[in-house]
Formats: sequence, structure tokens, C-alpha cells
Amino acid sequence: MTTTRDKSPTPPATAEAEVEPKQLLKMAMEIGPLAVFFVVNSLSGNIVHGTAAFMVATVVSLIGSRAIFGRIPAMPLVSGVLILVFGGLTVLLNDALFIKLKPTIVNLLFAGTLLGGLAFGQLFLRLVFGEVFRLTDDGWRTLTLRWIAFFVVLAGLNEIVWRNFSEQTWIGFKLFGVVPLTMAFGVAQLGLIRRSAMPGSSA
Repeated sequence: MTTTRDKSPTPPATAEAEVEPKQLLKMAMEIGPLAVFFVVNSLSGNIVHGTAAFMVATVVSLIGSRAIFGRIPAMPLVSGVLILVFGGLTVLLNDALFIKLKPTIVNLLFAGTLLGGLAFGQLFLRLVFGEVFRLTDDGWRTLTLRWIAFFVVLAGLNEIVWRNFSEQTWIGFKLFGVVPLTMAFGVAQLGLIRRSAMPGSSA
């Protein structure tokens, strides 16, 4: 006779253990090109060399994401395309202005896209993360407004740093400032995500 003790909850626990390394790998692939940019620039002392390495690392990261996860997420794809465009201009014209402007343009583009979606009744965050979280419409709207504000803040910070500090400070800020800020902001949204979860959702 089978007792209730035989019904162990180990499969869900195993599934959770499998998700975490996958998320860590995804994060490493997204941060990796920035780390390459920082290291090459530090070693060469030339932001154009760092930008060229940044472009190559970005292409490798996008290809790796496609090979490992079967797709390239929308935000890294858009950012990657703009890195290639502005990085290419930086290398060809030997002018760091273009790569410095890229974060401002990318963040304002993301903010404008999300805001435009709200204006036309589209919740683009739900299209991107709907397979991960199941939230109410109000929850998605609030989360979207928060990310819009955050992207605008990042754009403003980028302008302040590159216009008022050295190139080395700006590059360090991209890796050691923007990345931790983005991670902290994402973690800070977990409370909203839990409160806005649809009934029966595991979010």
C-alpha cells in the first residue's frame, strides 16, 4: 500500500534548482560584453579599442543566447543592434561621442516604447515577460510606469556622467553603477509582482 509519505515534493524543488543556474547564465551573457569593454579599455587605455571589443563580445553574446536559450530576448537584441551602430561609428570616426550617447538613446527608446504602448492600450512588458509572470492588468501598468521612470533616470545619469567625468569613470559607471542599479531595481519590484499576481499564479 502506498502511503502519503511517498508523495514527495522533490520534483518542484528540482525544477526551481534548474531555473536558477539558467538565469545566472543569462545574466552573465548580458553583463559579459560590458566586462570585456571595461577590461580591454583598461588594458589599452583607448576607448575605441574597448568599443571594438565590446562589439565583438556583443555579437558573441547574442549568438550564444540564440544557441543556448533558443531565442534572443527583445531588449538585449535592440541594445545589441544599437551597440553595433554607435560602436561602428565610434570605431570608423575615432570619436567616443557615439558610444557615450548610445545608453541615453537606448534607455529613452525603451521608455518611449513602453509609454507609447500604454497610450495605445498595449502592455509591452506583458508581451515580453508574460511567460514568466502572470499579473493583473493594473499590475502590468504599474510595473510599466516604474520601468519607464527607471529608464529615464538611467538616461539622465548617463548624460550627467559622460558629460562631467572622465572616460574611465564613465566606463566604470556602466559596469559597476548601471548593472547593480538595474539589479536592485528589478529586485525591488518583486513586492509589486507578488501583490499583482493572478489567482493561482506562482509569481
